[in-house]
Amino acid sequence: MTILLVLAARDLRQSWQSAGLWLPVAFLLLVASLYPFAVGPDAALLRRSGGGMLWIAALLASLLPVDRLVAPDRDAGVLDQIALRGIGEETVVLARLVAHWLGFGPALMIATLPAAALLKLDAATIGLLEAGLLIGTPALAALGLLVATLTAGLRSSGALAGLLALPLAVPLLIFGAGTLGDGSGAALKFLGAASLLLVAITPFAGGAAIRAGRE
Repeated sequence: MTILLVLAARDLRQSWQSAGLWLPVAFLLLVASLYPFAVGPDAALLRRSGGGMLWIAALLASLLPVDRLVAPDRDAGVLDQIALRGIGEETVVLARLVAHWLGFGPALMIATLPAAALLKLDAATIGLLEAGLLIGTPALAALGLLVATLTAGLRSSGALAGLLALPLAVPLLIFGAGTLGDGSGAALKFLGAASLLLVAITPFAGGAAIRAGRE
């Protein structure tokens, strides 16, 4: 547990130093500011479509640092040095997952409040949106990290990771946006199940990908 906390703190510190905290927030607010210019000032239309647009913006914001999650440490030999100290790749990926989520998830949820005001969302919709992001952003972090481990070492790995992650994120977007209009709560449960599955498999799949890339 101590090793996990140390690695997570290191990764989180590096994320903040490289503007990892503010870049997703600025991206989300910029998209929310520009969206009304694209669809017009109709408040009813903004309320109907704004929540889904914020989910898409959250997904894209989570992918902004994907090229810095694994590749720099792999190229610098940091992952090899960690392995030589007997620390498993699964532990490394789990620590990086925690740091990646802390680096953008809470800040993104806070930034959603002024973004929702720009899109004229009501209080009930904002509550559902925040609940969905609380459950769904760990899955977005896990998905970004997973594709980063799979594409580390490849040319243009950042762009390739984005192309791989976007189709895989479609179920998360469907369930996330579905929570805004589903009074039964079924979409929120499906979102929770998908998030739990992604978070559970990412340390093992990502660790295997790092080992395979070392051979």
